[in-house]
Amino acid sequence: MARFLVRRLLNYLALLLVASFLAYTAAALTFDPLGTVLARNPPPPPEVIEAQRQALMLDEPIPVRYLAWVSGVLQGDFGTTITGQSVNDELWRRIGVTLRLLLIGTVVGLILGVILGVVSAIRQYKISDYVGTTFSFITLSTPVFLLGIVLQFAALQVNDAAGTTLLYFTGETSAGFQGSFGEALVDRLQHLVLPTLAIALTQVAYYSRYQRSAMLDVLGSDFLRTAQAKGLTRRRALFKHGLRTALIPMATLFAFGFGLLLTGSVFVEQIFAWYGMGQWFVYGISVEDVNIVMTVTLFAGVLIFFSGWLSDVFYAALDPRIRL
Repeated sequence: MARFLVRRLLNYLALLLVASFLAYTAAALTFDPLGTVLARNPPPPPEVIEAQRQALMLDEPIPVRYLAWVSGVLQGDFGTTITGQSVNDELWRRIGVTLRLLLIGTVVGLILGVILGVVSAIRQYKISDYVGTTFSFITLSTPVFLLGIVLQFAALQVNDAAGTTLLYFTGETSAGFQGSFGEALVDRLQHLVLPTLAIALTQVAYYSRYQRSAMLDVLGSDFLRTAQAKGLTRRRALFKHGLRTALIPMATLFAFGFGLLLTGSVFVEQIFAWYGMGQWFVYGISVEDVNIVMTVTLFAGVLIFFSGWLSDVFYAALDPRIRL
């Protein structure tokens, strides 16, 4: 199994290199970073413009610029912005903000989605199945930005009913907040609830539909009837054999779904004023900053390809045929 996982990891690294080069080429051909600098009022001095041109290597061919950028990344240097600031100064804080949203929202959404999908499949055409299906279809048909606005409105109603502010929907923490560690933790949790819900609700609806379908395929299988014929109770057969088999296709779905969640987090971060990688990506495009856009693109690529490799690990753990 180790050889299989190493081989897959090398494949993903090669794909990441190709994808990053294509993204860098597209950004370099499309963006005009000096145009943003020249548009300032008053315009910067010519020597500042020339220094920026040299720093961004705009006179060099794209492959040379890409190799210089990659070599810097391998040394932990992601370059400078068009304003001359180091990308590293913002990078790790923003990664922490985005991962805080994605990890909690995805894990909560996955667990609840799997539970809802299994219950809906086992109780097919019962009231719980209809409720779960209706919830999933309504949630999936609701755009993320609209869901965020609805959650903000609901938070206002909760706060009004409680007579105090229980849920915040702007920023990661309260401006100028000072207090003990416990009070700071509570304040962060109050800001975290709504954006996490915006991600988790969509994930619950998404995963529950696939889990329900996968579980229904397993319920009529021969191996499940054989397990019950050998003396296992229906519940034990379902969870020991049925659920494990139904989770196999979910491994790939979850892994790549997590990597692609960064696109959804762009809207969530914009709505709730969380300054993470998604919001930074929008800013980088607006100012035509190649290094910012490439840093966020590389982060998304690492998430997607690591998630793909993680799905291979899940497959190997769930399916003995992969291990052999």
